[in-house]
Parts: sequence; structure tokens; C-alpha cells
Amino acid sequence: MPDFPWDLLAPYGVAAKNHPKGAIDLSQGTPVDPTPDFIQKALHEASNAPGYPVTTGSPELRGAIITYCRNQLGAAGEFDVLPVIGSKEFVAWLPFMLRSKKVLIPEIAYPTYRVGAIIAGAEIEEVGIDATRWNTDSGDLIWVNTPSNPTGRVHSADEITAALAHRSSGAIVAVDECYFSFGDSRKPISTLQLARGDNKNFLTVHSLSKRSNLAGYRGAFVAGDPALILRLLELRKHAGMMAPAPVQHAVAVALGDEVHVQEQAMVYAARRKRLAPALTSMGFAVDLSEAGLYIWCSNGEEDWAQVAWFAERGILVTPGNFYGKGGARHIRIALTATDAKIDDAIERILHS
Repeated sequence: MPDFPWDLLAPYGVAAKNHPKGAIDLSQGTPVDPTPDFIQKALHEASNAPGYPVTTGSPELRGAIITYCRNQLGAAGEFDVLPVIGSKEFVAWLPFMLRSKKVLIPEIAYPTYRVGAIIAGAEIEEVGIDATRWNTDSGDLIWVNTPSNPTGRVHSADEITAALAHRSSGAIVAVDECYFSFGDSRKPISTLQLARGDNKNFLTVHSLSKRSNLAGYRGAFVAGDPALILRLLELRKHAGMMAPAPVQHAVAVALGDEVHVQEQAMVYAARRKRLAPALTSMGFAVDLSEAGLYIWCSNGEEDWAQVAWFAERGILVTPGNFYGKGGARHIRIALTATDAKIDDAIERILHS
């Protein structure tokens, strides 16, 4: 296995903590804003749960996910759904569960796509973000991530459709849409909508970690090809991969409300709007960053040098090489800090 990326960042964390005003951690996408009260209440209501939960999801949860997929994601045709224990677990174990032999991953991407392929002992091929330009015979599993982590890039309908077309060779296309709810300068397009009811060999995964500030609950779901969902369900039943019953109820309740999601999206957009100009004024070019929780930027130097620049100011950011060799001159800055800490970071960037 590769080194756990954030272990490599630890010395810079120490340097940041030595700042007279302490460290501001903008390196990880860990939500800091409160879990909405009505979701906390739902968790408490279901806390008397002496029996085992159902791997396939309670009728309440399944109904909520199906309704969400139809109403918010434009799902059509025949599809099935399955709750998972956070999206990272699903991403890491999908290649193993499918017995994948060759996995295509974006050349700049969330590290767990690569880790999942390593766990499965699969060959890995990196491909460009734009599937219309791919020159490959395809693998048996293809990962697409829109909006992208770390870049915040939103894929176009043509790019997603081009990726889905690789199913004709028998490949399974898995689309990670965990930042779907947080469009900013561009609005994400649901792959379920673009599939237009043809859900064969297609899966999409959505998470409530960021959508509803439920990272600590580990609530997420996968939707798509009923045959693939059934295959995964059988494996997960044997492995005991079941979401806790109180979490299932809380997730069902959370999926029924979009107001809190829209409010959170405005919070992240406002933080980006304040932080980005400070960065550009100091010579950093903000690239893409059209959606999601991050700013992807560069001053042209090697990424670790940029990380050190921020650490001197008591700010911890992530080097772009964590996400692939193509990111080695970029850094990722998370917007998952309180408004007060974001404003403090801006002050340090401009005046330290």
C-alpha cells in the first residue's frame, strides 16, 4: 500500500502549529458546520435499536433514496439502491467486490480510487478527465468523479455520456458524485439523468457526509444497475456491511429536505468568494474550482514549496501530488473551516 498521504503532511502541521496564533487546518474536507438539528433529532428518535439493521436498507430508507434519485437526480428506468457505510468504504472495496482486473481512474483524483484497485490487485490506468479524448481499450471498471475532488471541475454532459458509452465493451462505469449538491460557478449534471433509463453496467455513489454535514454518521448510498446492486448486496450481507439502524433513519430524514443543503451550499460559495481573491492577489492562480468544497490553485512552484509557504503563515493545505503526478504544481485548499477561521486565513495570507 502507498503511504497514507496525510502522514506525509504531518511535519508541515507541526510548523503551522508553531504560528503565534496557532494552526488553521485547510487540508482535509472534514465538515465543521453543525449537523442540522432535525437530523440529530431523527438519530436520537431511532437510538433504541437492539436488533440488527437490514443490509439492503429499511423500507423507509430505501423509499427515501429512490425518491431522491427520481426527484433530485432525474433517475429513470429500472434501477436499484443500496445504503453504504460512507462513500469512501464503497470506493475502496468496489474493485475487490467486482473482481476487477483493470481499473481506469482520473489522472488527477481522489487517492482512494487507486487504493481500491491496489486492494483488488488490479491493473491501473490513468486517463484524462475528458472522456471524449480517451484513447484506451477500457478496463472492466471505470471511475468518473464529478464534481472532481480535488479540482472542483464539473464534467459536461458530453464528457459523462462519452464515459457511459464505454459500457458497450462490457465495462462497468462507476460515477462518484459526492459533491453533487455544491455547484458554484457551474451546476453539476446528474449521471442518472444522462443515462436516460439505461442503467446497465452503471453505478453512482452519493454521500451525506458533506451534503448534510453527516461525516460522523457514515451515511451514503449507491444507485444504478439492479443486477450489480444485487451482486454487491449478497457480498455485503456476508461481510456484515450494514449501516446502523439509527443512521438509516437519520439519512432517510435528511434526504427528504433540500433547504439545509442549499443553505450549506451558499456557505461554501461565500467562503470561496472571500478566499479566492486573497489568493490571486498573492500570485496564486485559481484553476477550475467550479463546485465542491475546495480551491485548486497554484503559484507555479513545486507543490511542497507552496505547502511550506502556507505553513509559515500557520495554514495547513494539501499538496497536489497527493492526487496524482499531474497535480505536483498545485495545492488544494479546503473550505471546511469556520467563517472566522477562513477570515483569519485571509488576514494571514494578505499580511503575514
